[in-house]
Amino acid sequence: MNNHILDKEVQAFIKANREQSPSSVALKKSPFDAVSSSEIAAQIDGWQRAVRKLPTWAFSSNIYYPDKINIEQCSSEHTALIKQTLIKKGSKVVDVTGGFGVDSCYMAQEAEIVVHCELNERLSQIVKHNASVLGVPNLVCIATDGVEFVRNQDNHSLDYILIDPSRRINHSKVFLLEDCEPNIIANQDMFFEKSRFIICKVSPLLDISTALQKLKHVKLIYIISVDADCKELLFVQDANYTGEPRLAAIRLFLDQIQTLTFTLEEEKQALIRTSEPLTYLYDPDVSVTKAGAFKTVAKRFNLFKIHTHSHLYTSSDFQEDFPGRTFLVKEVFTLSAFKKRHTIDKANVASKNFPMKVEEIKKKFKIKDGGSEYLFFTTDYLGNPIVIHGHKI
Repeated sequence: MNNHILDKEVQAFIKANREQSPSSVALKKSPFDAVSSSEIAAQIDGWQRAVRKLPTWAFSSNIYYPDKINIEQCSSEHTALIKQTLIKKGSKVVDVTGGFGVDSCYMAQEAEIVVHCELNERLSQIVKHNASVLGVPNLVCIATDGVEFVRNQDNHSLDYILIDPSRRINHSKVFLLEDCEPNIIANQDMFFEKSRFIICKVSPLLDISTALQKLKHVKLIYIISVDADCKELLFVQDANYTGEPRLAAIRLFLDQIQTLTFTLEEEKQALIRTSEPLTYLYDPDVSVTKAGAFKTVAKRFNLFKIHTHSHLYTSSDFQEDFPGRTFLVKEVFTLSAFKKRHTIDKANVASKNFPMKVEEIKKKFKIKDGGSEYLFFTTDYLGNPIVIHGHKI
């Protein structure tokens, strides 16, 4: 950590040039002896990455940005706020894999103390500085192995352990929980000796049912999407809990939040109703589909499925709070009728339970991507291929 980056004149220069291309700044001669042009470019790049993901950081003075990979891997403020709601007032928290400290900073607003453990000493120093700038005095930063730190604590002395294990080992991606570092599975018994709650942030690609076979005492599972992109999968483990876990599909978009909670048993018992496309068409958010709430979402919003295996829904009445995209159905074609009659040369194409992929469809029907028209190639409840032409609401 180069403290000269925090010099008043350096910070003023970074602010004046923060809209510039970092690569072009890096190629120019630095106006400062103690700070290189590449260091200035790195700070500008950090600000540009943070401006949407971490606006509190971006619009606070004297923030020090780490390497870009640390910003890419950290939580957004929106998802950190979800974790904050899990923390009880006055609790003691250890963030085992601290990183850039976004989750730690938000948890500290509820907790009595949050210990931020980070093996990278430079990154730990950066988080400590930023916590001071942001006014988070109860965030304690320690450059240490978080697992060993927890191991050395007294039994039952902690309330929460947060862990976000690395999914990139020796430059290769891993997907199994036991292959990540630290190994959640191998350490969970020790964690429960020290803390009642464990909050695990894992890959959004992880299969939920597989994780449930390996993680103990899971009380809650959060599937969080931001602007239709599944960002986080959280498992909340409670040492005192033995019941069925509840799943919460959380959709964050346009500064709004939608939540659909259910259990796997509720999903299993829900009945499916199918129908031809009616007035409105519904395309569920990725958080809903990742959670597996295919029947539950239909039941909650009184919808029909287009087909048992087509995760598209329909209704005659408008369901304003549906967690996903909603379309007004303009026309429904059989596939053969669409081949003969369609005049749409530009549209947003989706393929749902249909034998052709999107790129194949666009090529076959000479449809350019984009525009205001939406075409859903799918299968109806009788098993026939159809095309639904919709207008997004």
